[in-house]
Amino acid sequence: MSEKTSEKLTVIALAAGKGTRMKSPLPKVLHPVAGRPMIEKVIQASKQAGAAEVRVIVGHGQALVRQVVEPMGVSCYAQEEQLGTAHAVRCAKPETIEGNVVIMNGDHPLIEGVDVKDFVRIFRDEKCDLAVVTAVVKTPGEFGRIVRNRGELMAIVEAKDASADTLKINEINTGIYIAKASILAEYLPQIKNNNAKKEFYITDLISMCIQDKCKVQAIRSTPKVAVGVNNQAELAKATRLLFKRKAMRLMEEGVLMIDPRTVYVEESVEIGAGTVIYPNVFLRGKTKIGSFTVIESNCFVSDSQVGDSVQLRGGTYLEGAKLHNRVTAGPYARLRPETEIFEEAHVGNFVEMKKVKFGKKSKAGHLTYLGDAEVGEEVNIGCGTITCNYAADKKKYKTKIGNRVFVGSDTQFIAPIEVGDDAVIGSGSTITKNVPAKALAVARGKQFVKENYVPKAAEPESKE
Repeated sequence: MSEKTSEKLTVIALAAGKGTRMKSPLPKVLHPVAGRPMIEKVIQASKQAGAAEVRVIVGHGQALVRQVVEPMGVSCYAQEEQLGTAHAVRCAKPETIEGNVVIMNGDHPLIEGVDVKDFVRIFRDEKCDLAVVTAVVKTPGEFGRIVRNRGELMAIVEAKDASADTLKINEINTGIYIAKASILAEYLPQIKNNNAKKEFYITDLISMCIQDKCKVQAIRSTPKVAVGVNNQAELAKATRLLFKRKAMRLMEEGVLMIDPRTVYVEESVEIGAGTVIYPNVFLRGKTKIGSFTVIESNCFVSDSQVGDSVQLRGGTYLEGAKLHNRVTAGPYARLRPETEIFEEAHVGNFVEMKKVKFGKKSKAGHLTYLGDAEVGEEVNIGCGTITCNYAADKKKYKTKIGNRVFVGSDTQFIAPIEVGDDAVIGSGSTITKNVPAKALAVARGKQFVKENYVPKAAEPESKE
């Protein structure tokens, strides 16, 4: 076997369990942690560690799991009956693997690529045949205990089988294993199910290899790799820890957070140095925020691009929008997909836009809806303006407004319609025809005044 082949790394991710304690119809590994299914975190960590192949063991809800993981370039292997961890690994056909194998649970979302790299590096440096990753934790609970003798691994003892003294041990089994593929191929078929649950346990692999004088080692790691998710409370805890990790990294890179405990930023989000984030902000998806931007409280930004020196005032909601440099938006603005706001434009309070190109230095101060529209530069959109883009034929039509147009308050544009440069639209107009450049358009009913319409009040009675 060549050195290159022997160094090949394969990851087997166990994701077949039902997750009964989640009390949810969704397969456990698809529950979102900090916005993404937890199995994605495990796959990403595997690839970041240099895994040439990731094999995911699927079982409960496997059709849904496959839809999520297969687009990530992994192979799925079915475990039709959940007969224990060793049985799950056998389902991955380890006899067809060469090199080294990392076995991980699909419900450990805090693990990172650097962690896996460290495990594998130690495994290779120590020329191990088999290793288990351990961690020292304050409350070991139901985790299996790592029993050592003069530092050497002697056994993994399950909590339910442990003596009082063994239960005092704080070093636990994280459920992560590294093995030569040849070891798995040889020993997995030998594991028996002589236990109350009639299941095949991967932990038996450790004792068998120790007995046969293979080089077996316990590789100590950090407690985070032991954090698994078995119920909704643990799911929330894992999410909180991931958000905290992201916030700490962003602050190390120069992002200012007034209260990082209440800022929720998904891993995929990028933020430039010097940006200030107020409490109760949620940033998700493929969002990219520039430098020196201010995001005030209660803003929600999803899959959007925000430039430098932008102000997102309180309560602003962005979804699939793009804001160029020095834009101000909000408070309580809603910018929907395919909306692009150009430099130095202002979108004010209670303004909603959808599929709009809004030009440089244009303003829509308040209480406005623009949909399927192109608005030029230095345009003033008055309060209460609406582009009526959805017609009775159930089709959407476009409004085009040129540069430097002044739109008075309470104007409705009945699309499709075009307004030329430098035109003026009178307040209260319903515009149904194109308006030429530099023209004044007024479309409203003629004012009618009838004097003495309200009868005089009755004369007060005399008190005499």
